Amino acid sequence: MTIKKGAACMHTRSQKNARRIGRILTYLILIFAAVICLFPFLWMISTSFKVTSEIYKMPPSLLPEHPTVENFVEGWKGADFGLYFRNSLFVTILATVGTVLSSSFVAYGFARFHSRTSGFLFNILLATLMLPTQVTLIPQYLMFNNLGMINTYFPLILPSWLGGGAFNIFLFIQFFRSLPKELDEAAKIDGANSFQVFLRILLPSVKPVMLAVLVMALVYNWNDFFSPLIYLNDNVKFTIAIGLQFFKGSQGNVQMGQMMAMSLVALLPVLVIFATCQKYFIQGIKMSGLKG
Repeated sequence: MTIKKGAACMHTRSQKNARRIGRILTYLILIFAAVICLFPFLWMISTSFKVTSEIYKMPPSLLPEHPTVENFVEGWKGADFGLYFRNSLFVTILATVGTVLSSSFVAYGFARFHSRTSGFLFNILLATLMLPTQVTLIPQYLMFNNLGMINTYFPLILPSWLGGGAFNIFLFIQFFRSLPKELDEAAKIDGANSFQVFLRILLPSVKPVMLAVLVMALVYNWNDFFSPLIYLNDNVKFTIAIGLQFFKGSQGNVQMGQMMAMSLVALLPVLVIFATCQKYFIQGIKMSGLKG
């Protein structure tokens, strides 16, 4: 009996050791992967504080030997980066608000109002997820050109107010369908119309998904390079993504220190927003995927 107990204890101890070793190996692999993923970001931070001669020094060094903030000062003034920052802020705020409001409103219609064509329209909506941007680029450009909106912010903002994107609509639909319809009926008995039910009852109940869509829209609109490049022509209307291109000289030379410094400045708002709302972002995606 004693021998059996000793063997059982040794087996349990070996299992614990095996799990501990497996956990350590998992952490080591994750740390190694994290270092690989973070290295470009760390290199950008390091380069933004280096003088030009040190940036191209061989062999390169990760830490700057003589840290300086000159790249930030010269980059902010030299390319009128303050103007680009304000332009990006203006476009991002309006486009993000439009994305959240319009996608939630369209999703409310799909989730709460049904007709013979609802399924067909929903399938068409999901099918648009398979269309690459290049397919609709020319028709959309011609449409905005005929409306006289080229070289304005309307092409960057208006689409966000006209649906907000199929993926965002799908997230809201999944969550709206999980809410009991008794909420709508109770509100209508109290005299509320459909719009009031959406605005006062359902919309406050989908905050996790709303924050998830908000974060995704903020990041997308802030970092968008393609749309401003296509629709904007005047230098004074450019956004940050386009403004970073001015650090490339006419002969192909790049002001690497200033570009890295301004790239860091452009990245900081996104990092702050994502770090602040990360919990709600993950919660919204998870709940939208599980419910429906």
